[in-house]
Amino acid sequence: MTVRYQPFVTVACVVQSGDKYLLVEEIAQDNAGHITFNQPAGHLEANETLIEAAQRELLEETGLVLGIDQFIGVYQYFLTDKQFVRFTFYCNIEHQTTITPQDPQIIAGHWLTLAQIKQRKAQLRSPLVIKSIEDYISHGSITADNRLMAF
Repeated sequence: MTVRYQPFVTVACVVQSGDKYLLVEEIAQDNAGHITFNQPAGHLEANETLIEAAQRELLEETGLVLGIDQFIGVYQYFLTDKQFVRFTFYCNIEHQTTITPQDPQIIAGHWLTLAQIKQRKAQLRSPLVIKSIEDYISHGSITADNRLMAF
């Protein structure tokens, strides 16, 4: 009998203001207290739509209430013992603002250019942080013929 595939379903928001993107600095959930950088992101909860989940995570991790402007893509990400399916959305905000996280795992927010984010590659939660920004820059919003990404 085949084991049923049950990935973790997550959502993330690429938040842009001018040439900078918002990353949250967070305490990793690896029980070692490592610090990582990620887009505002988290797990889909029961009875939630993907948009509701993305907006909830954005609020919890940044204090921002923003509309979702576009859908960037769906990605699969594989770790040794876990698999994730990540739905990534795009939000634009006119002015960079200081975040007010409600989630105690979030330490701070940082507005960074893509080049600055790439300099922190070793500290990123996953390669999807850079990949989703690059996908947005190169392709904009997703269309019916766009892709499912696996990493």
